[in-house]
Amino acid sequence: MDDVLTDSELMERSVAYPASFAELFDRHHGELYRYLRRRAGPSLAADIAAETFLTAFARRDRYRPDRQSVRSWLYGIAHNVLRNHARSERRQWLAYARHGEVPIADQSAADAFGNADSRADASAAAARIGPVLAGLPAADRDVLLLFAWADMSYADIASTLQIPVGTVASRLNRARRQLRGETELEPMNLMTGGSHG
Repeated sequence: MDDVLTDSELMERSVAYPASFAELFDRHHGELYRYLRRRAGPSLAADIAAETFLTAFARRDRYRPDRQSVRSWLYGIAHNVLRNHARSERRQWLAYARHGEVPIADQSAADAFGNADSRADASAAAARIGPVLAGLPAADRDVLLLFAWADMSYADIASTLQIPVGTVASRLNRARRQLRGETELEPMNLMTGGSHG
């Protein structure tokens, strides 16, 4: 087939031809896994990503393209699965704080830190931000990390979490204020993942 199908077309096709879902997996798994690895750590990320795609495959006939994009739908499922692992995620943030580890999913992201001084600064920042992220209400943390690490717009976050855009804006504003107040760091620069400024 010469034409490349959109995500929505692939999802629709996968209802009648289940093998078509493999293309959606190939398109979205890597990004979703990297996001989940940063949220829950490497030990849980693969399991959560697998459960997300299994759930999406089982529910593919319920996907409604008029309500949200496939990407937002997948992240929404991942967030529901992630909620079941909330205690593990909190422990992950506290571990970042104890060890000064920067939650980076791959070497190319690590290279963005540049020299050893930059990496040391990032580790020190992670030690300060870990407890703050662990202490944020889960709803605020979800919005902040979808914005910073999944590089989602307010509208995409609203679609993913099924909340109004205004709620996204207020939660993000609240999370940013708390991070700035407790760490004196700019949250988006510290998160080192999104293209937001």
